[in-house]
Amino acid sequence: MSHILVDQKVPEVVFKTRVRDESIGGDNPYRWHDLTTDDVFKGKKIVLFALPGAFTPTCSSTHLPGYESNFPLFKNLGIDQVVCLSVNDAFTMKQWADKLEVKNIFMLPDGNAEFTRKMGMLVKKENLGFGDRSWRYSMYVEDGIIKKLFAEEGFVDNCPDDPFEVSGADTMLKFLKSR
Repeated sequence: MSHILVDQKVPEVVFKTRVRDESIGGDNPYRWHDLTTDDVFKGKKIVLFALPGAFTPTCSSTHLPGYESNFPLFKNLGIDQVVCLSVNDAFTMKQWADKLEVKNIFMLPDGNAEFTRKMGMLVKKENLGFGDRSWRYSMYVEDGIIKKLFAEEGFVDNCPDDPFEVSGADTMLKFLKSR
């Protein structure tokens, strides 16, 4: 499968998210809320980073926390929103954000892996019992057009390791500062 390239539009999908709705009451006051690709990207400068899974070691210890702790720097560089995408459901993404005390990163569930598949970034991680997941990457997107993409080396199904060299916050910040 080929990957989406720089200067191409992000794939058009509908993300299944949840939003808080106090009228529902109870311990889980959330309702379904669909977001389109345009809702997320249109007219905005977005940094999106994608990772294999919520609550997984590198994703939880380094990848997501790196973007969260550097959020003010992204804002100062004109970024409207920093988005974390994972092939997980909305409930899992919410609990993961709560566990890590994420306040600034928009957690975007790609539960059916539709966006990830259309990006050409879907890999099998059956060797870890994960099924289909996102390859680790980050990208800078202006008004729905990918301007820069950092994908980890070694893209392959059932990768024996978890490369994390170029998709972190430091690489993206370095790129944005150089523009």
